Amino acid sequence: MEPPHLRSIPDMSLIDDKRILRGTMLAWRGTLAEADRAAAAEGLLATFRRERPFEKAAIVSGFWPIKEEIDIRPLLIELFNRGCQLALPVVMGKGQRLLFRAWRPGDSLEAGVFGTLQPSARRETIEPEALLVPLLACDREGWRLGYGGGFYDRTLAALRARGKVIALGVGFDDQLVPNVPHGPSDQRLDWLLTDRRACAFV
Repeated sequence: MEPPHLRSIPDMSLIDDKRILRGTMLAWRGTLAEADRAAAAEGLLATFRRERPFEKAAIVSGFWPIKEEIDIRPLLIELFNRGCQLALPVVMGKGQRLLFRAWRPGDSLEAGVFGTLQPSARRETIEPEALLVPLLACDREGWRLGYGGGFYDRTLAALRARGKVIALGVGFDDQLVPNVPHGPSDQRLDWLLTDRRACAFV
């Protein structure tokens, strides 16, 4: 067993690899035209309708798109109209897992951390059965690159320890890359949904 002082040293090569890929994907996403973004939102909805990664009405967590993320709001409306109970995530603090508050289309939102928008603290807290997960990149093994805070990894680990939950990464098709660097604390996705395809990971 490694001495504690060695186990606490982060894998700098992994951190650097993630940082480089993160910068590349952020720069690429920033070049997309508004027309392409609008088309991608509709394409994402069409992919969901075609592939149906889950059938029954469920508690589904979405997110309010920020930082030039793909617009999942048409998909959220679709899910609501199908009878799903929707929720949006709330960042509670560094090193913590996400909390989820109930949300319906048309509800007002309040400012959260990191530029996020979230339901009012007056809304009930619920646990999702399926999560739409933002990403910067994903590979064909289901490994996801996020913004580096680890919020979804901690959350998925906690939810999966309690029972079955489906994690669906959502993004632009060009965010599917050959390889995403990952470590022992990273959580794999169950599905990737893009504006052109769906990938189920076993």
